[in-house]
Amino acid sequence: MKRLIAILLCLCLMLCGCTAQPEKPHDETKLQIVCTSFPAYDFAREIAGDRAELTLLIKPGSEVHSYEPTPKDMIRIQESDLFICNGGESEQWAKTLITPELNTIYMMGCVDTVEESADGIYNAEDGEPELDEHVWTSPLNAIKISEEICNALCKLDTDNAEAYKTNFTAYKAQLMALDRKFRQVIKNSGKHTLVFADRFPMRYFALEYGLDCYAAFPGCSSETEPSAKTVAYLIDRVREDKIPAVLYMEFSNQKMADVICEDTGCKKLPFYSAHSVSAEQFEQGVSYLDLMRINLNSLKEALG
Repeated sequence: MKRLIAILLCLCLMLCGCTAQPEKPHDETKLQIVCTSFPAYDFAREIAGDRAELTLLIKPGSEVHSYEPTPKDMIRIQESDLFICNGGESEQWAKTLITPELNTIYMMGCVDTVEESADGIYNAEDGEPELDEHVWTSPLNAIKISEEICNALCKLDTDNAEAYKTNFTAYKAQLMALDRKFRQVIKNSGKHTLVFADRFPMRYFALEYGLDCYAAFPGCSSETEPSAKTVAYLIDRVREDKIPAVLYMEFSNQKMADVICEDTGCKKLPFYSAHSVSAEQFEQGVSYLDLMRINLNSLKEALG
């Protein structure tokens, strides 16, 4: 079945008159791992090392929530040894490609997902939180996902199982150290309130560390222009709680952060969901840990 689908997709490519440049041939001696998002790609890179050839389907810097696979992407998924996807509503397209023969890891299936009624997350407009698919924003969830990747690789490549386990153990230690640093920053501050002058894909992070977060838009909302009510709400929060800095997400136009800063005199700081990275960051080899360490510094300053 897996081979049949790949053949049909190849025919589709030819019929569509595809004129793309030939791709670099795959190294058949290595496991082929296909990932839909940067966190999955980076976790797999840490565990597999140079024993696998990784493909990140969604190009760095592109809009991840509007992605649709090309016929070439579909072939790559079907021919992979391991496919790692989020498993949420934003990747419904993946479910049409997954067959029983395809080894698949759903990141949302690796952790306890958060109900919409979770406390401590406040949307400036209506106070109603939405389901957050960004499960990896908690370093402890990142450990669980990485462990599932390790287990899958050990089954697929038993000859190198010990190497995968060693890599996972080392990576887990780094994630645990990061988790301890986040907790220490919050403990030292004694404060628990953050204002995101932006969308809010950080639910799992906030709940992990007991943070009360106020945001302009829930989740990865496509809205870009906040209402006057939203702006006033967040300005009041900054003033009342004496918040020294507001946060904005990667790829943000920062307009709302600028408005709040101008009105209150606070600073603005970057915060990363790590869902995607820019093309420049990707070329530089930026990792999930690198982005989370930036978050650590921003958290320290935002809590005061």
